[in-house]
Amino acid sequence: MLLSQKIKEKLDIAFDVVDEKEVETLALLAQDPGAPYGSFLVDASYMDSIGDNVKMLIISPDLREEVKNKAPEMGLIITDNPRNLFFRTHNALHEDEDYIRPRYKTVIGENCTIHSSAVIAENNVTIGNNVIIEEHVSIKENSVIGDNSIIRAGARIGMIDFEFKREGDTIFGVTHMGGVVLGKEVEVQTNSSINKALYPWDDTIVGDYTNIDDLVHIAHGCKIGKSVMIVAHSGIGGRVEIGDEAWIGFGSTIRNGISIGKNARVNMGSVVTKSVEDGGEVTGNFAIPHNLFIEQIKKVRGE
Repeated sequence: MLLSQKIKEKLDIAFDVVDEKEVETLALLAQDPGAPYGSFLVDASYMDSIGDNVKMLIISPDLREEVKNKAPEMGLIITDNPRNLFFRTHNALHEDEDYIRPRYKTVIGENCTIHSSAVIAENNVTIGNNVIIEEHVSIKENSVIGDNSIIRAGARIGMIDFEFKREGDTIFGVTHMGGVVLGKEVEVQTNSSINKALYPWDDTIVGDYTNIDDLVHIAHGCKIGKSVMIVAHSGIGGRVEIGDEAWIGFGSTIRNGISIGKNARVNMGSVVTKSVEDGGEVTGNFAIPHNLFIEQIKKVRGE
């Protein structure tokens, strides 16, 4: 698709276009949907993040020369507020067949136990075999639930997330067009929410055998590995990656866009603002390596 054409059709926002290239979708620079895509840039320090699949950039006029020097083949859309034009364009494409996922009737596997009060979208849901869905569960479009999984009472799968943008004195929400994929033998306990990804090519993923406790929030586009345990009242920000067999302790907060390594441990109440390496263990607010945290506590106590 040609972004400039879509913008002209759907939005009343001024822009200029330079060397336009066709794209298949939209994504952030830090992402790669595996196909030609359009993104936006508001700070020249992020130019090294421009990957091979980025074919169109929405930028401000002051970045034009610098971007063209760095990436002369790049197509450009030039406007006063690149971030908002990017997300406004994404929102405007929510019914465009060139952009959204194909629709299909919901499919439910064999030997499932689904409470009569559960609400499952009529389209774009796939539920595997031997799945248990308890009372007052909601499962929205673009959700996949693997075999032998359990969704406990009040849980929400495929909800929209807290993603808003300021525009002058107003605020607008970003439309969620991605999905959620739960692997096999996943358990999601009561009143937890696993939210769908923003972009139609993307999914929030929970790997096989992972267990999610009560009142856990998992934001858009997270990638959670196999056999992970996430304890109650934890909040996982958007696009977080959590490796296999990690432990996320009670009441932990993990900021968006970072990674928690394989077999890593985030201890109870931690506020994690930086990525944690494989096998690492962090504690505290803000979280630091657990052994350093213990050393600091001992110093405070005079031990």
